[in-house]
Amino acid sequence: MNKTIGILAHVDAGKTTFSEQLLYYTKSIKSRGRVDHRDAFLDSHQIERQRGITVFADQGRFVYGDSSYYLIDTPGHMDFSPETERAIQAMDYAIILVSAVEGLEGQTETVWELLNRHRVPCFFFINKTDRVGADVARVAEELRTEFGAELCDMTDRLTDDGGMSGELVDFIAERDEALLESYLENGYDPQRWLEVMRSLVKERKIFPYAYGSALQGTGIEGFLRKLELLTVTDYDGEGPFAGRVYRIRHDEQGTRVTFIKALNGTLKVRDILEYGDAQNPVSEKVTQIRRYNGSEYKTVDRVEAGELFAVTGLSRTQVGDGAGALREKAAYETVPALKSKVIFEPGIHVKEALAYFNLLNAEDPSLNVVWEETLQQIHIHVMGRIQLEVLEQLVLERFHLKVAFDQPEILYKETIDSEVDGHGHFEPLGHYAEVHLRLQPGERNSGIAFENACHADDLSVGNQNLIRHHLFERDHHGLLTGSPLTDVRITLLTGRAHNKHTSGGDFREAAYRALRQGLEKADNVLLEPYYHFKIKVETDQIGRVISDIGQASGRFEAPVTEGEQTVLTGTVPVATFMDYGSQLASFTQGKGKLSLTFAGYDRCHAEREVIERIGYDKDADPEYTSSSIFCAKGQGYTVAWDEAEAKMHAL
Repeated sequence: MNKTIGILAHVDAGKTTFSEQLLYYTKSIKSRGRVDHRDAFLDSHQIERQRGITVFADQGRFVYGDSSYYLIDTPGHMDFSPETERAIQAMDYAIILVSAVEGLEGQTETVWELLNRHRVPCFFFINKTDRVGADVARVAEELRTEFGAELCDMTDRLTDDGGMSGELVDFIAERDEALLESYLENGYDPQRWLEVMRSLVKERKIFPYAYGSALQGTGIEGFLRKLELLTVTDYDGEGPFAGRVYRIRHDEQGTRVTFIKALNGTLKVRDILEYGDAQNPVSEKVTQIRRYNGSEYKTVDRVEAGELFAVTGLSRTQVGDGAGALREKAAYETVPALKSKVIFEPGIHVKEALAYFNLLNAEDPSLNVVWEETLQQIHIHVMGRIQLEVLEQLVLERFHLKVAFDQPEILYKETIDSEVDGHGHFEPLGHYAEVHLRLQPGERNSGIAFENACHADDLSVGNQNLIRHHLFERDHHGLLTGSPLTDVRITLLTGRAHNKHTSGGDFREAAYRALRQGLEKADNVLLEPYYHFKIKVETDQIGRVISDIGQASGRFEAPVTEGEQTVLTGTVPVATFMDYGSQLASFTQGKGKLSLTFAGYDRCHAEREVIERIGYDKDADPEYTSSSIFCAKGQGYTVAWDEAEAKMHAL
């Protein structure tokens, strides 16, 4: 049975040490490494060893019982959350580590939410019980309270052969109506209880936990035995191959390596694999299949459903692509809220650097590398400053290119607050296209949605699809700051083409002009990213926190008192709160707890000031114009947006 297990936690909770113990105990590695000793098997990259943190989601492999396990050790720092989320989509089960001393921390809540969104069942391991101040009962209760999770202790209450203590027998029976009825009539049946417990775990209805010390090796063997007992997968090796791309890397020779989770069937070397967009799939031959364990790999001839593996020969894969029979592209929730400009030393060829950054973008699509042709600049999206420091080091090591990054800025977006129709016409000599769009405000954080109300008598289905393609092929600039447009429903109303003169690119020009002309008439709104925060401090410090939230233009719920501490939750702009962690640590002497998760976009708290500071000139944007081009007497001429509507041919 193939099982993929992910290890997740806040920084310094012991993820990598825990992973090393599992690999060592199952004889997958010969010696245990440690992060602080810079010799961890799964933190093999030089950057990880220098910094003592996990940056990349590396994988190991071991065999235990009747199962082959694929183990993914994920980053614990918030700046690398996109890497963690991509790994989560390859997991069958997850193990969340929590320190028995520090308890619940910021990133613990983030990974819990990610696992919840992607419906990944999970176990908890309360770690560091060997440290002074460790309190397993307190941490377990904290997990129950904060997550609302049905936790059950399996350390001593579940035996290696599936036997259960009376307390655990009752706990399981109370959560399954049919089992409870059987219990009252016939008593306890160990095998049936075990089967129901497995089912409850898989359905995320209960969350078993154990405790111990990864550093000392305490509790690791017992946890692994129970993990084998309670986890099951049901992959089908028959039928057509289906898989999901969850990671892309380039090896030392520059070869593109595509990591895939096999979901169905089998794949062999030299098979032709189809992947990507369902409407325009790519077909390429698999030239090599690799089974990785850390940075090392073995080549194999075939893989089957449930395995994690890597292939070469695929040149255009993207993270999240479906492969084989699977066509749906994965959606990711973690979105960077900052952007930064790449700064080069004199003499560096910018286009050469762009090629390197495009390689990094293939590996981490959340970077969203943008080339500003007019300014000859490269911009990237990032989660935070630590990520920029790592990128700087990574670019130097991999490409021998010395770069720096400008101070990260907030990544704003724009939307509209009114319904309008936009019209675009493109008719220079020898060309012809006209597009009419309806723009309506969408739900907050819904992105761009497209509907088609155009009749085939007005435009062919092929041209209708072409317009849709152009509207989604890139981000579109808003009018206020030139930031990406979002939360808009676009409906194609109608359009016109010419049998002879309509050619490639004409509908792109007409669609962009129609969109822009609509924005000129709409009520435009600036959006900024927000955090959802949870702050826990001593009760006598909550007044200071409330004052800080108010000054940061945040909103909060009524404070909740828990013993001698008080919890405050709410939302706050990223721009005013991104550095609050150090401030909180300072006035609480490190005892205050802060959890930040991305809460999406909402109206900018300082719209006028931001617009003035950015100084975007909507009439000077080289990539967009709201005017239309018409033709008369064999010559094209430009008509301003507010006059063009009267000249449209399809009205």
